[in-house]
Amino acid sequence: MCFKNVLVGAALVVALIAPASKAQASARAPLYFDAGSAAVRDDTRAATLARLDGLGVRALRVSLVWAAVAPSSSSPARPAFDASDPNAYDWGGYGRLIDAAHARGWRVLVTFTAPVPRWATAVHADQVTRPSALEFRMFTTAAGRRFGDAVSAWGLWNEPNHPRFLRPQYVKGKLTAPVLYRALHLAGVRGLEAAGQATDVFLGGETAPGGDRRTSVPPLQFLRGVFCKGCARLRIDGWAHHPYANRKGPYYVPPDRDNVTIGVLSRLERALDAAGRRSTPVWITEYGVQSSPDTTLGVPLAQQAEYRSLSERLLRADPRVAALSQYLLVDDVALSGFQSGLLTSSGRAKPALDEFRLPLSARRSGSSVLLWGLVRLATTATRVEVLVRDRTAARSSVVTTRPTDAVGAWTARLGYRAGRTFRVRWTASDGATYVGPPVRVYG
Repeated sequence: MCFKNVLVGAALVVALIAPASKAQASARAPLYFDAGSAAVRDDTRAATLARLDGLGVRALRVSLVWAAVAPSSSSPARPAFDASDPNAYDWGGYGRLIDAAHARGWRVLVTFTAPVPRWATAVHADQVTRPSALEFRMFTTAAGRRFGDAVSAWGLWNEPNHPRFLRPQYVKGKLTAPVLYRALHLAGVRGLEAAGQATDVFLGGETAPGGDRRTSVPPLQFLRGVFCKGCARLRIDGWAHHPYANRKGPYYVPPDRDNVTIGVLSRLERALDAAGRRSTPVWITEYGVQSSPDTTLGVPLAQQAEYRSLSERLLRADPRVAALSQYLLVDDVALSGFQSGLLTSSGRAKPALDEFRLPLSARRSGSSVLLWGLVRLATTATRVEVLVRDRTAARSSVVTTRPTDAVGAWTARLGYRAGRTFRVRWTASDGATYVGPPVRVYG
């Protein structure tokens, strides 16, 4: 959530639907949506959830800030209270959000995150340095008791390889963050189990995509520290990661091989295998594409939509990916925040909003273009219209219609022509028609 490395006349060949294959094994993986403060705030929650519902979202990620709900969180002195009692906390907008999502029948993933109460740290100097595992265990017990009926998956710490969320990362050059995280993860699991949540999914990692080896730890170095030789085996039902890329797009390859952006997710999978976790699935619990007005990391609005679809295709082509997530819905106002939303900070729709309903990626393969798309609103097999527009054409025209599978996924092979763009149109059973933005061919 904080690591801001975010991420471009031949005749038509007869369109072909690719057969069901391993490449589509993740088509059913749920897509969680983290709408950030827009979902937590009382004045914007209802509109936010209604917007998500209209986008086909059926799963929610909530980053639960410990310090935001705990009593006297800015005080170095611990108040006298039963920290495992959910009634001792002011759950505020978090509670109302999770209750509302549960009422809609949505899946809910809660990720525990810093800052923490000052009194719950080792020396009470700040709200991220050496959080108390004992206090965290009691907090997770309280959260499990409060939200147990609504939550089915838990992330035990957000981006523990980043100093904004856990310190110290290193001490005199020695790797420290994984040791602190192991204690917190174990405590969190025990706390949730004590709350009766033993059958839920417990996620490890939730790592940021990169580290500089000075103030932050590269995610694979962090992973090796967590699964250290001779260490007790932790209960980790899935390893979570945030594979943000940069302006070079989803196929960018970080030079440091311990950093993992979306185009090199196989690095993470090989590291899990080497750590003896071959059966551990990968959860992408946070992802998004930065756009303008961020002039440092953001891409143009049309390219954001294209990159987002290409990214989702990459994730859904990976059979080890068990879940994925979009972050955010509305851009942060401050440019120091995230501009990965589907709406600008003023609420204006970006092309990515229509793209999110109808993701479409176009990749060149010789004289052909391989299309992959998804109808997110689909609840059963349906059909889509594929439109093309050549460089000299005044408008797009329908070139073929294609059937989808039961979850709305479809593929096709069409002819390549320089400058040609593609888009998709879908008509729902109630007659409503949706059209995605035009996308260019990559590769």
